[in-house]
Amino acid sequence: MPSRAAKCPVQVAAIGCGYWGKNLVRNFAELGALAAICDPNRTAAAALADRYHAPVATVDAVLRDDEIVGVAIAAPAALHADLARRAIEAGKHVFVEKPLALAVAEAEELCALAATGG
Repeated sequence: MPSRAAKCPVQVAAIGCGYWGKNLVRNFAELGALAAICDPNRTAAAALADRYHAPVATVDAVLRDDEIVGVAIAAPAALHADLARRAIEAGKHVFVEKPLALAVAEAEELCALAATGG
């Protein structure tokens, strides 16, 4: 396992740990900011959780956790808008791998929601 920074005061959950998500997991872990890993593929999530010493959690649990201030979404593109909306409404800071949404109207709605703080 790569060396790990001391725990960062900003804790982030990775939602999706596939092709791009595993890189986000690695980088957040190296920064000491990885709070949780979410993925419906529990085997993949568990392997990364073991490697980077982070818990596997459900999206709902992450969104309820006040200690987790942000989420990085690297799920299938069709899920981006819904996951981002839920995270914004839960008061989380949100990073979404491209595309933000599959429809311009959804992206605009997310931007407006983020601007008002959810």
